Amino acid sequence: MKHKKNPKFFLEHILESIEEIERNTKDLSKDEFLKLTTIQDAVVRRLEIIGEAVKNLPDSCKIQYKETPWRKIAGLRDVLIHEYFDVDLDLVWKIVKKDIPKLKKQVTELLEKF
Repeated sequence: MKHKKNPKFFLEHILESIEEIERNTKDLSKDEFLKLTTIQDAVVRRLEIIGEAVKNLPDSCKIQYKETPWRKIAGLRDVLIHEYFDVDLDLVWKIVKKDIPKLKKQVTELLEKF
């Protein structure tokens, strides 16, 4: 599998998922997000994809942004998939509004190197 060795493939998937999250939540308040299960499902799925892609990024990419909580991002994916019945939507909202913009900037900078 060619893509397994290509960090650009995974970075593009992360960026695509971030852009989908932004598109789905840009005009929503937290209260609206908490009421819209279809949007919640879409956001959670995209966070799962981000986590899986992060797991596949080589350390050579991750080391360039040591301050990024790569392990927590990958761990979030595991929680979302295995504990789907107990997802903390307040935490998901916080991630969307606080952490996703930072991650987007870092992933965009990494992609510029390819």
